[in-house]
Amino acid sequence: MKKQINAWVRFAQRDLSAVYEIIEKPDLTGVAAFLCQQAIEKFFKALILNYEKPIARTHNLLTLYGTIKEVTNLELNEDFLVLINDIYLESRYPCDTRLSDDWLMPTVEQVKDFFSFANMVEKKVMEALKRT
Repeated sequence: MKKQINAWVRFAQRDLSAVYEIIEKPDLTGVAAFLCQQAIEKFFKALILNYEKPIARTHNLLTLYGTIKEVTNLELNEDFLVLINDIYLESRYPCDTRLSDDWLMPTVEQVKDFFSFANMVEKKVMEALKRT
């Protein structure tokens, strides 16, 4: 089980490393935002697995966070989580993107906020994993 948890964490950390490399590139904001969403999803799945709960086959961060709240006291800004959750589809389909004024892609500033939030999730998940 520990091996699987570590794999989820490593994959999430790779996503964040990629965001770090591209975060200042305006033409890659959709990719960077998507990777932030994916990293959070993977951190959540690592924590769920740590508590020996089944991992739902979903990319929905709200669903995963609901499972986490059943077994931990991990507190996150749920309004911001909703915004990041929307990225999963929006960054994949241009007609659905509504994150920025020009309706095309998130801004660099928005991606920086997503990245900061994803790093905070990493910190909280890693602390929770160490306690168990």
